[in-house]
Amino acid sequence: MTERATTPDDDRGVYGISVAAELAGMPAATLRLLESRGLLEPARTAGGTRRYSANDLARLRRISELVDAGVNLAGVGMLLDLQDENQQLRDRIDVDSG
Repeated sequence: MTERATTPDDDRGVYGISVAAELAGMPAATLRLLESRGLLEPARTAGGTRRYSANDLARLRRISELVDAGVNLAGVGMLLDLQDENQQLRDRIDVDSG
């Protein structure tokens, strides 16, 4: 029997909150706060445990950059929404032109 190579899925939640907090360089309480403010939505196990993906970690790093630049959490939310919308539009243009 041969093993199938799998490619990592950046959307798949694999990191617990303590590991995600360490990788993002912020306290676990901050991750909970960001989730409560709607800036982050980690996957949940059947038992309700948070699971963070590579994409979640990238988002946490972006949030940290914006906060370090002086943007408050309300502004961070607006900027992230605009960035997400911009990416969706770019993806649509790429599909339509390709």
